[in-house]
Amino acid sequence: MSATRLLVLGVVRMHGSAHGYQVRRELLSWSADKWANVQPGSIYHALKKMTTEQLLEQVATEAGSGPDRTAYRLTEDGEAEFQLLLARALSQPDPASQERSAAIVLMTALPRERVLGLLRHQLVQLEAEHRTAGMLADERTAGEKPAHVHELFRLWQLHADANVTWLRELVARLEAGEYLMADDSGQSFGEPPARRPTTARGRGASRHCAD
Repeated sequence: MSATRLLVLGVVRMHGSAHGYQVRRELLSWSADKWANVQPGSIYHALKKMTTEQLLEQVATEAGSGPDRTAYRLTEDGEAEFQLLLARALSQPDPASQERSAAIVLMTALPRERVLGLLRHQLVQLEAEHRTAGMLADERTAGEKPAHVHELFRLWQLHADANVTWLRELVARLEAGEYLMADDSGQSFGEPPARRPTTARGRGASRHCAD
């Protein structure tokens, strides 16, 4: 799965319809070129490819020519693809993946309990990796390995510890009502402009709408 694919779908969806330049400007404002390696050429390529795949459709073309003149919006298949990619990336345990980073940025486009379920699934897998890293880093299990190889296991253990800690804290914040999600009252980040949730949550949703 491509992080660019998920991010482009997410931005077009968020705006209802968007030109290539608008998508590019939005993603650059998130510094996605740094943490997801999103480049202008890959954005326009994704727009064209997903239009061919009927995940996007052209809705308007301004006078003139060029990729910045055409506006796109998600089709029904595009909405289904966005939901699938987002859910898959939120549940995957690879902390270093660009797709996971993209999913965290767009997670508020899903209902709270849906996100919590996906993150808990990811947490179970990360906790298993954390236990494995701890056993490998234990001096008593070094065995016949060269002594310096143990430094790699220590690094793995530190990364695993940091990721588990961060994810547990994120789950706790979401459980406490932090961040405005798709099923909260109000317009959450990543939701199409015409979509207005009607169900209200009490605990802290409005308090954190600026996050």
